[in-house]
Amino acid sequence: MFAGLVAAKARSANMSRIASVLIPMPLPEAFDYAEPEGMGLEPGDQVAVPLGPRLMRGVVTGLRDATGGNRPLKPVAERLDDPRLPPGVLAFVEWAARYAVDAPGQPLAIALRGARAPKPRPQRLVRATGARPARATPARERVLTAAAAGAMAPADLARAAGVSASVVKGLVDEGVLGVEMVVPDTGFAPPDPARPGAALNPSQNAAAEALKGMVREGGYSVALLDGVTGSGKTEVYLEAAAEALAADPAAQVLILLPEIALTQAVIARVAARFGADPGEWHSDVAPPGRRRVWEGVASGDCRIVVGARSALFLPFRKLALIVVDEEHDSSFKQEDGFVYHARDLAVARGKIEDALVVLASATPSLETLRNAETGRYRWLRLAGRHGAAELPQIELVDLRETPPEAGRWLSRPLIQAMAETLGRGEQVLLFLNRRGYAPLVLCKACGERMTAPDTDSWLVEHRYTGRLVCHLTGFSMPRPAACPHCGAKDSLVSIGPGVERVEEEARALFPDARIAVFSSDTVPDAREARRLVAAMAAGEIDILVATQAAAKGHNFPNLTLVGVVDADLGLRGGDLRAAERTYQLLAQATGRAGRHERPGRALLQTYAPDHAVMQALKAQDRDAFVAAEMAERELAGLPPFGRLAAVIVSGPDAASLDAFVREMAEAAPNTPGVEVYGPADAPLGLVRGRRRKRFLVRAERTVDLSAYMAAWRARVRPRGAIRVTIDIDPYSFL
Repeated sequence: MFAGLVAAKARSANMSRIASVLIPMPLPEAFDYAEPEGMGLEPGDQVAVPLGPRLMRGVVTGLRDATGGNRPLKPVAERLDDPRLPPGVLAFVEWAARYAVDAPGQPLAIALRGARAPKPRPQRLVRATGARPARATPARERVLTAAAAGAMAPADLARAAGVSASVVKGLVDEGVLGVEMVVPDTGFAPPDPARPGAALNPSQNAAAEALKGMVREGGYSVALLDGVTGSGKTEVYLEAAAEALAADPAAQVLILLPEIALTQAVIARVAARFGADPGEWHSDVAPPGRRRVWEGVASGDCRIVVGARSALFLPFRKLALIVVDEEHDSSFKQEDGFVYHARDLAVARGKIEDALVVLASATPSLETLRNAETGRYRWLRLAGRHGAAELPQIELVDLRETPPEAGRWLSRPLIQAMAETLGRGEQVLLFLNRRGYAPLVLCKACGERMTAPDTDSWLVEHRYTGRLVCHLTGFSMPRPAACPHCGAKDSLVSIGPGVERVEEEARALFPDARIAVFSSDTVPDAREARRLVAAMAAGEIDILVATQAAAKGHNFPNLTLVGVVDADLGLRGGDLRAAERTYQLLAQATGRAGRHERPGRALLQTYAPDHAVMQALKAQDRDAFVAAEMAERELAGLPPFGRLAAVIVSGPDAASLDAFVREMAEAAPNTPGVEVYGPADAPLGLVRGRRRKRFLVRAERTVDLSAYMAAWRARVRPRGAIRVTIDIDPYSFL
């Protein structure tokens, strides 16, 4: 992997300095290595260093004089020919690790993800040499005519000329076409901030001018861009981006989005505004593409990036503006591996980089609203929807009074509204935040509930594939003909609805309608998401049955009716944020209706129409909901008035786990302003064969919760296969 390693191993350990090298692994600290004479290392350099029997990539975090050293050190094997990480990235990695109470190598691994991706391979191109073929044919003449446009791949040339690949190969063999290996252009076209932007209404213009003023003032600051769905927040923050890019030719802009499905629409708007495509960063980008963006950001060549949460760790040289679009969205929370919330880390990185941070949302998180109310963030509010569009009318369908027919999930009022909407040639969105056909399969003979092996999670039935799937572990199996527990045949029944079941019902009710499903199962990648969104926007779909993947950010001009199949779904369970998240999700989903000239309407099917969330949605009174929720949180000392941390302890053996969590409970520091609850069985008590226990820690705002959790962790040492995971500011309570 690394060049010159054999020679490096044999290099003398003579040195004048010691290099501290952080390795992208879950190790507690940087390791010391000898800097060989003449290597000339600097902080941020990527190097190859020995770790046990292997050579590992690492990053130099510090250098100090070796005089007086009393122990031999292994030398750095090689300085790698990769871009140096800027100081801001190193400071951000260190801060993120301390905040998350994790090893610094964990965030470093995210920061180096693009550096470790393969570079684009050279492409084989053919070009006309000027020679004439020994035997001229019409097909060969068409190839030469097409080749006059310049070098291109053989397959592209054959396609352009309308000939077979063998014709092109014959001309190559004769020397009429020459072959050359060309490395693809990895550069980025410079954005033009002087290009005119979209026409703004007075409210948008006032917010844009305020943000541009903050850019001109310079330095770190945070603004909340608060506007109802369809109010044109994107156009506003793009004007701030234009101001930042125009003010400094080296300035860079990062736009974070919660869903891959949203990136293409935002990329198109960025390209239209600045006349150049931004860098695209998310898990669906091929590794060479990620390498291209990573290097472009490190060199300063890539000045705008649109991406998912991990884009926050890219090596920006001069980050001037960070936008967190849909800042309330729970998708910004990374639950596996290195646990973090991108919104919180974006604010931290903005402070480290001395940059402006814009948090944009129609339904801001209570933490962000509290910071805006207290003046910590500047609060910019957009008055209403852009243009002639108005907010949709929201109605509650009381399922106690008008329940669906037996075995059905759509009520009569919703079915009638769908018929009226389709009759006018308009579109319908049926929203249910539950994938698959049914969330539970059980045996009517013995009552057995189908669960994943070694996991408490129910298996979800997927009729499209005929399989039962665990959405937690990824396990799947064919739907059995008999109960695996008692052996009874044809005894398995599907309980409850998923989007596939709702689609089945909609097809039965409206057989002539064009119906599609939008979920992570039916839209597996960004390309398919783009296709489905484009089809919906073009009016090629009459009824879209969707999970939350379609509930945010999308703009469908002819969509005028949103039907929420189970509005109470998010209110069930013990989630401390249940009311807030349900309000946010349903406000976003209903906000897809009536975004253009035609008025919109939303029907929410609920068994609890008197619930505060349902009443606030019906009245479209976010402020009343927020005030009530804030009052409850303040009484309980919960965020944003207090801090939370979760500890998840897992192990394969129940007895050993119980003994360890008792020991851990006794080791908890006794600190004023901190309360520790637990240990208790996790709601999902068994995952992949590992038993799970949880602690919940509540602290006053004045307590350094990360420091407290680090001190607690240092007092206990997990034994054997026991693992301890700390989640600062948790969003999941499973």
